[in-house]
Amino acid sequence: MHKLTPIKIPLLNTNEPEALLASVAVAEGAAIQAGQVVAVIETTKSTGEIVAEEGGYLVGLRWHEGDTLQAGEVLAYIGETPDTQDPAVPPWAENQAGAPAVGEDLAGLRITEPARALALAEGVPLASLPRGPLVTRQMVSALLAQAEPVPASAIPPGEKRLVIYGGGGHGCSLAALVRHSEDYDLVGLLDDGLAAGGEVFGLPVLGGREKLAELAQAGIRLAVNGVGGVGDLPARLAVYDLLARAGFHCPRVVHRTAFVEEGATLADGVQVFPHAYVGVRVEVGFGCIINTGAIVSHDCHLAPYVNLSPGATLAGGVAVGEAALIGMRATVNLNVRVGAKARIGNGATVKADVPDGGVVPAGTIWPPRR
Repeated sequence: MHKLTPIKIPLLNTNEPEALLASVAVAEGAAIQAGQVVAVIETTKSTGEIVAEEGGYLVGLRWHEGDTLQAGEVLAYIGETPDTQDPAVPPWAENQAGAPAVGEDLAGLRITEPARALALAEGVPLASLPRGPLVTRQMVSALLAQAEPVPASAIPPGEKRLVIYGGGGHGCSLAALVRHSEDYDLVGLLDDGLAAGGEVFGLPVLGGREKLAELAQAGIRLAVNGVGGVGDLPARLAVYDLLARAGFHCPRVVHRTAFVEEGATLADGVQVFPHAYVGVRVEVGFGCIINTGAIVSHDCHLAPYVNLSPGATLAGGVAVGEAALIGMRATVNLNVRVGAKARIGNGATVKADVPDGGVVPAGTIWPPRR
């Protein structure tokens, strides 16, 4: 069997495990040289090139431009010939009718290892997943994103104690925001990946999700979501659902240096960071992030879970669909609509509507010039 060298998605930012595949520079079966750029990936904070470590031929390309990939996933392989294959690994294994499942205790279930890990981490029963088609991480993410919200329990009068769920960079930024606002009493951090008893950013690590019931019984019912500031929307949505089921309420948190005009409406769960501006008659949906220095001009409408990166600017009358991402220093012109789950790259200029799921690469103008 000919040698195959995997080309993996690198981790550009510690707190963003996922990245957008912005472009693929080499076609399936094409010859490549060591040091040649194979693809470009983007997060909200950086752009990176994936470079071939050795020469050969690009084979087994598994993803397409616009896909969101997890760090460590295999993009493609470098083969010794244009038709090099290995039937034991994806994508060739995925194309075989008899490909074995990961976890043979569930008859008929065919699932990738990243999908299995996500399902187990988020409490999705493997028995509930479909049989027959190969279950991918994207399919599990879609199931998590469709979870119905659960009403939060009533908050005791005068309750100001608050916990942050997530001890990464976004969670620490929220800790600084909450401290500066002085609206709440920070109790500590919850994080499933950190050992209880430790300390992050001067806050005690209380434990993980297993601690929620104990905190709720103690009357602590306020929490902010510090997970997946950008990179992993399904995981972020799963945290909102987890907190709601445990009886927690996610209040809006606004830094004192941010300016919110009278008449703007901020839903619960909204996070507004330093020096951001929110204009008159603006409506901001549940769970939106308006990051440092972002500008939301008059009459804009942000659907739930929109993420505005630092320095993003929306002109008047812009409508942004659910879970869309506007990158750093990106500009959206007057009365433009950005579709649900669209991704606008850093520094892009948007002059016309972007469809649902559309991708505008960093530094470009939309629509493309002809």
